[in-house]
Amino acid sequence: MNTNSNGYTIAYASILVTIVAALLAIVYSALNDRIEDNVKLDTKKQILSALNIKDDENAADIFEKNVKHYVMAEDGSLKEYDGKFITVFSKDTNVHVFECNVNDTIKYVLPVNGAGLWGPIWGYVALKNDKNTVDGIYLGHEGETPGLGAEIANEKFTEKFIGKKVFGEGSDDILLGVEKNGKVSLPNHQVDGISGGTITSKGVDAMLKDGLSKFKAFLTKSNVSAESASSAVNVTPAITSAPAAADSSVSAEGKGQDGYGDFSEVEKRVDMVDSIHSEVKKLAK
Repeated sequence: MNTNSNGYTIAYASILVTIVAALLAIVYSALNDRIEDNVKLDTKKQILSALNIKDDENAADIFEKNVKHYVMAEDGSLKEYDGKFITVFSKDTNVHVFECNVNDTIKYVLPVNGAGLWGPIWGYVALKNDKNTVDGIYLGHEGETPGLGAEIANEKFTEKFIGKKVFGEGSDDILLGVEKNGKVSLPNHQVDGISGGTITSKGVDAMLKDGLSKFKAFLTKSNVSAESASSAVNVTPAITSAPAAADSSVSAEGKGQDGYGDFSEVEKRVDMVDSIHSEVKKLAK
């Protein structure tokens, strides 16, 4: 056999490539489950990081015990998600919400995704129980420029979002975002962009506004519920105490035959109003 011929070289290369490909397929198949588990664990760590929980060793247990996975319906209600755990929340996936119990306080983490200068960017926004105040945020990227756009993943940048509001007062517009460095006009909602990373900063801004707008039905519905609950706490005592106060001002002798309170004073006031009303009618003629 002529080992210097083109046919020999091609045959040798083909056999070698086939063997290497087969070995790689076997290795991948053997490690595939472990790779998927590591990707899932990394996603869970990112979600916990948004909540300022950074415990790599116990991340899986913490997530399992304290985080519930939901899918949002069109009306803003949540339904528990029982499908395969998702690690990439693209625009094609359902709207997912993570409910987290942190020190007996319920918080919510919302996944968002977008585009930076060189590739995909993504994030997890943690909101307090009011569904409006940022409790923390995790931002990731695939290939932004080190020292510039890649700084979105730096804690010095992400911690600036803590305490910012998603909505403006009395509005359902998404105001949370990133403004050009030194040009922040809404300090309660915006953070300074990264100097030298303008395009990536704009990408984060668009990602937050577009991404969070998908959750608007859930966020606004929750805000209304929270306000109603707060009002109920303040108003209920006044309502329940009013009958007792009125009843105490009526003596036992003042009660009518039907057992209810004495309404004579009320009747006098009604007669007075009727009299005034009649006088007004006469003057109008």
